[in-house]
Amino acid sequence: MRAARLIKMVLLLQSRASMTAAELAGELEVSERTITRDAQALSEAGVPVYADRGRAGGYRLVGGYRTRLTGLARSEAEALFLSGVPGALREMGLEDAASAARLKVSAALMPSLSDASRAAAQRFHLDAPGWFTEPRTPELLPAVADAVWDDRRLLARYRRGDSDVERELEPYGLVLKAGVWYLCARVAGHDPSPTYRVYRIDRFTAVEPGAERFVRDEEFGLPAFWDERAEQFARSILRAEVVVRLSADGARRLPYAVDPAAAREALEVAGEPDDDGWLTVSLPVESEEVAHSQLAGLGPDVEVLAPETLRARFTDDALRLATLYRDRPS
Repeated sequence: MRAARLIKMVLLLQSRASMTAAELAGELEVSERTITRDAQALSEAGVPVYADRGRAGGYRLVGGYRTRLTGLARSEAEALFLSGVPGALREMGLEDAASAARLKVSAALMPSLSDASRAAAQRFHLDAPGWFTEPRTPELLPAVADAVWDDRRLLARYRRGDSDVERELEPYGLVLKAGVWYLCARVAGHDPSPTYRVYRIDRFTAVEPGAERFVRDEEFGLPAFWDERAEQFARSILRAEVVVRLSADGARRLPYAVDPAAAREALEVAGEPDDDGWLTVSLPVESEEVAHSQLAGLGPDVEVLAPETLRARFTDDALRLATLYRDRPS
């Protein structure tokens, strides 16, 4: 533990001209007294750590000293490629590995490039969760992530309906979508071409890494698989259809109110506008209930023609609104 801290201290001093005891203590999460002892230990070991006294003082390396301890461990290199998603790293338990990797890269850079990581962090940030949601990190995510990195089979128990199901999985990859973590995996077995499936990690009730590793299918591509599966899912839930008339403004806003792909396809095959400039569109939707909620956002720029039950809902909405505003004049 101390050896790792001493190496990290050297790398910190190598990447910066000087650091105060307070700054080092904050980075290494120890007391300033511990920093003093560590600096003494490094000096005794031959590392030229020099302490400048006074208010503007601090610790620095003398004579352009550079350590050769900048080789990246595998976990650090893998984490480095994810360093733009700090929240995801933290949830997967890789924050320390990414921090060590960034320090090693900074230590290996020329002095003129020493601020590269800071400059990038100030200009780009990924905030994955959607608005108005309370993201929760699945408790079992770090264990699942370890199995993914290690290509190790995973015995998982998850909720399906009112019961728990147990499967031995070959975990291929993790996806963070709108603040929700998913595992892309296939069920272990003897089938040479088993189906890949998607599991929500917050529905896992228990996971246990297996003793065996699996041989990864090198033709599997996680981004392409996820894009295809996401499109299939979006289409699979559109089981109903409504017919609506849209004003020009309603047609423009439709992709923001309902599934964007479904809206664009429906508008592409719609006929010409009528004499009032309105388009009649057949639109696939998840359900009448969902369509009522989504299309209500278009206000007077949409008229529901079918089904009749949905039209009746909007008729009732319009009557209630008219009564509300008539009875309460401004």
